[in-house]
Amino acid sequence: MTEPSSHLRATADAYDAIATLYLELTRDHLDDLPLDRSVLAAFAEHVRTAGPGPVAELGCGPGYLTAHLRDLGLDVFGVDLSPAMIDLARENYPGLRFELGSMDALDLAGGALRGIVSWYSLIHLPPAEVPSYLAEFHRLLAPGGHLLLGFFESEGDPVTEFDHRVTTAYRWPLDDLAALAGEAGFAEIGRMLREPGAEERFRRGHLLMRRGE
Repeated sequence: MTEPSSHLRATADAYDAIATLYLELTRDHLDDLPLDRSVLAAFAEHVRTAGPGPVAELGCGPGYLTAHLRDLGLDVFGVDLSPAMIDLARENYPGLRFELGSMDALDLAGGALRGIVSWYSLIHLPPAEVPSYLAEFHRLLAPGGHLLLGFFESEGDPVTEFDHRVTTAYRWPLDDLAALAGEAGFAEIGRMLREPGAEERFRRGHLLMRRGE
């Protein structure tokens, strides 16, 4: 793995420090989020329909979402920059594959994946770096492959920095992130915007995209 930048190292260190607590907070996270589950189910159906092949959850944390995608019938593995998160994922989901790595520098050939999920993992990137990550997702996906992005939505404001509980993060206008993905070569299939739940601060945006042939 390429040595991560100081920014990525700081993010990994922040998640290392709260890994066990984060696992407890997220283990059953999807149980009370039917709209989020519906987006994940739609992604899984699109990937299965397009044909067999591996799917990567990039920024998988302790692995709960990777396990959910497996239960939806996908051949999925997880990647995260935090060693502590990867250790917890391997311990709690021993039947799944988890790798330590940065989602902008994976040792995979172009077109190796049929699907990518980035579930609240782009949020910690400085906005100027997001296009390069989307370009890497495009490289990794086979033609016709699918991308699912989950993120905090900015509620009509421009890209906005906020005090995420772990480390600095950014909220994105849904249209702006969709436009950047379009510039990277993705076509939008659908989007979902939902209001914050009782224990949430911000609206949540979700984009389902397809890589061109």
